[in-house]
Amino acid sequence: MPITETSDLHQRRFGRNLGVALTLLGFVALVFFLTMSKIRNGGQVEAFDHSVRPSITTEGESQ
Repeated sequence: MPITETSDLHQRRFGRNLGVALTLLGFVALVFFLTMSKIRNGGQVEAFDHSVRPSITTEGESQ
């Protein structure tokens, strides 16, 4: 015997779950598009690890 009637509690819970799902989806989309933008427009993407790399230093720059 399946439960076919939904109560007010189920409707409110579904609304909250839908809101959380949409918020999470929006956050994932934001991170994805920021990552794609950084990859496309990044040029030389090298991390800053406090070491001198000749590939990114300009002439006349010394430490």
